[in-house]
Amino acid sequence: MSWTTSNRRDRLPADWPRIRKRILRRDGGRCTTVFSTGRRCLARATDVDHIVPGDDHTDDNLRSLCGWCHTTKSSSEGGTAAGLRAARQTRPKAPHPALED
Repeated sequence: MSWTTSNRRDRLPADWPRIRKRILRRDGGRCTTVFSTGRRCLARATDVDHIVPGDDHTDDNLRSLCGWCHTTKSSSEGGTAAGLRAARQTRPKAPHPALED
């Protein structure tokens, strides 16, 4: 995620550095991604990710990811959100049944 076009940093709690450090330590400093093959990514974790996007900063909703896995997940979420916005914008509005001729 690019911080230059996001307000996400402004929404992080004031103690985010402490939370981030705790989550990285909890996860052993390694990425927690499990691939479809069942193998776990063993790269060094550099990022703390919100499992469910939003403002839930509880430990249960946070996990350690390597930069590659975090970028991949964030890009996927952004693409999904953009697709939903596009679908809503291009769908024609149905006329009210009482107004149809």
